Amino acid sequence: MITDVRVPLEHQQLHETAYEQMLEKVRNEGAYPTRERAEESVRLVLAGLGRQLTGDERVDLAACLPLEAARVLTAQIPDTQPLTGWAFVKDLAARSGASLATTRWDTGSVFAAVAAHAGPDLITRILHQLPAGYALLFGRAELTPAAQTGHRHPEA
Repeated sequence: MITDVRVPLEHQQLHETAYEQMLEKVRNEGAYPTRERAEESVRLVLAGLGRQLTGDERVDLAACLPLEAARVLTAQIPDTQPLTGWAFVKDLAARSGASLATTRWDTGSVFAAVAAHAGPDLITRILHQLPAGYALLFGRAELTPAAQTGHRHPEA
């Protein structure tokens, strides 16, 4: 890892430890055989998420993540046209050359670690910003408003 002379050594070691712990969580969650495989997934998925998130949610998420993970997220320029959750997985699969099933698995494994760092309130804010389909990737139910059909509820 490159040493940043602006950050005291003890802080760098804390950041490296936090990143190692994040990789270990992803490795366990995804049942990956090696730390390197887990890191590939982390880099792929965080880069993809960095292309989707903007505003306060992007800044707040970066602040919650270990430094190395935050750098991967924030190194990306957000896309002008956000992707749905399914399109996000398809985009990552195309970029990595992996199958859709493997990419979906990778995404869920990384998002579980991201959610552990971010907490439920920030994840809720992020899900409100992103198009449909991301809640399931974060392991949550995809809640959508009921369609307005013109029928009145019996209690109304």
